[in-house]
Amino acid sequence: MERPEETEPAHQAEPSDPADLTDQQGLTDQQGLTDKQGLTDKPEPEPEPAEPEPTGLVPQAPRPRHPVLVWIVRLTAIALVGVAGGWLGMLLAGGASVQIGPVQTLMSLRPSLSGQTLVTVPPLGSLQMATNSGPLQLTVDVRQLNESDVRKLVANPDSFASLPDEAAAQLKHGVLAAAIRAAAAALAGSLLLGLIAFRRIRPALAAGGVALAVLGAAGGVAVASWNPKSVLEPRYTGLLTAAPSLVGSAQNLVTRFGLYRTELAQLVTNVTRLYDTTAELPVYQPQTGTVRVLDVSDIHDNPAAWNVMHSIVQQFGINVIVDSGDLTDHGTQAENTLAAQIGTFKVPYVFVRGNHDSDHTQTAVTKEKNAILLSGNEIRVDGLTIIGDGDPRFTPDLAVQVPGEEAVYQAGAVLATTAREQSAMPDIAVVHDPVAALPLTGAVKLVLAGHLHRRVTWMLSGGTRVFVQGSTGGAGLRALQSNPPTPIEASVLYFDRTTGLLQAWDDITIGGLGATDAQIQRHLATDTAPQGGPVPDLSPSMGPSGICGPTASPGSPGQAGSPGQSGSPGPSIPWPTASGSATPPG
Repeated sequence: MERPEETEPAHQAEPSDPADLTDQQGLTDQQGLTDKQGLTDKPEPEPEPAEPEPTGLVPQAPRPRHPVLVWIVRLTAIALVGVAGGWLGMLLAGGASVQIGPVQTLMSLRPSLSGQTLVTVPPLGSLQMATNSGPLQLTVDVRQLNESDVRKLVANPDSFASLPDEAAAQLKHGVLAAAIRAAAAALAGSLLLGLIAFRRIRPALAAGGVALAVLGAAGGVAVASWNPKSVLEPRYTGLLTAAPSLVGSAQNLVTRFGLYRTELAQLVTNVTRLYDTTAELPVYQPQTGTVRVLDVSDIHDNPAAWNVMHSIVQQFGINVIVDSGDLTDHGTQAENTLAAQIGTFKVPYVFVRGNHDSDHTQTAVTKEKNAILLSGNEIRVDGLTIIGDGDPRFTPDLAVQVPGEEAVYQAGAVLATTAREQSAMPDIAVVHDPVAALPLTGAVKLVLAGHLHRRVTWMLSGGTRVFVQGSTGGAGLRALQSNPPTPIEASVLYFDRTTGLLQAWDDITIGGLGATDAQIQRHLATDTAPQGGPVPDLSPSMGPSGICGPTASPGSPGQAGSPGQSGSPGPSIPWPTASGSATPPG
């Protein structure tokens, strides 16, 4: 079989000329073939930048920054932050606790436009002295008397001679401590505010330096302008306006009043124990069911009164306290803080407003849980029915014009009408001014009053006993001006729980400010003779009056016009004081 001949494929021959290859592929441009096969390294030409489209705005050149202006702005910001931070730091920082003699104080430096020294004596008020002209104020807050230091002074009377020098040295130390504390507070405040404002350490440190520099300059101005004579011309605020002798008698207040306050309670306790052991007492002995009432009045801001009252409550087993008013001197908000002392007693505290107590004082009293306010109403406490009402006047000082005692008499008449409307005769009526007791004759068994700053009791014609309590606060700040001082007086009244009748009472009398004597005297209710000195012939005055006390004349049992017998008013003459020692009523 014959093998078929192989035929060669067409177009086997390779082109020998590049031009033929170019013609065969249909390309006529040698550069196009080179670009397509990537056989050349010639770079492509860069495209020309496109021209910006017109926007209609004329471009502005950037403003060059002036280096001096930048530094001025930065330094001003640092200075403002430093001053503000230092000011805030000084305001927020507390004071330095400094003891000056037996007095514990809190001293601090504060920014002030006027520059002065401010001494605050809570709750009495403050006194301001223009001691310097710099923008710094030295504040001294009197906190308390240290009992241990007072006792050391008493145990060593010779130490009183060195007390002024020691107090001066302690005062200098206190001012230095307050200055260091103020500088630290100013530095801390400026650093903190600088970190918050700049978020960098260097500007914050610069702000702290500014604060210290400003404080140092202010201190230098204060030292250079120091005026020691300003202590002789202080400006008083609050209750201290009524006691300008505080500066001149500062040492007496520290050593005399502070010592007196701390020793009174112990004095009462010791006398009470001695009283319990004596055999020369009247025949009355309180029974198990006897109701013991502590009768107080006219505390007049005296903190020493609370020490005495606590001692009496504990020693005598008091069931009820009755306060016939004048808790304060001027009825201010600062004084009203003393009402918190009422809550420290664990027995009911019955209160009527005095002519020196404001509505704010009355409100402060009602906030205490054990306080019972009488405002024309009747209550029942520990088996006794008690009715009462406050003084219709408010006389914070003699410059206030108020209705006279006629308004007090009318208030007593309204209270008498309320008493007679009760199903049974009330056991006790509580008023402040004894003028209000006159219409209550025959309507109640006993009237408790105050206002006169001396203790006296007598019987009205209708069989009602009037019991006027002295000043349990020794007439308050007025004790500083009384010679001899007004005594602190209070009484423990013993009532039969079944009949509500007064059985006996113990009069507790403590020598006034600076005195150290005390006595307790028992009386029986069966003795109807006046007790405690001349019986006042109370005469309600007509029309407005700025005088706080009633007009009265001395009387004796059996004389015409004596309320101890007839209850009818007599002639009006100036009020007598017991032995010339009591302060004017208020």
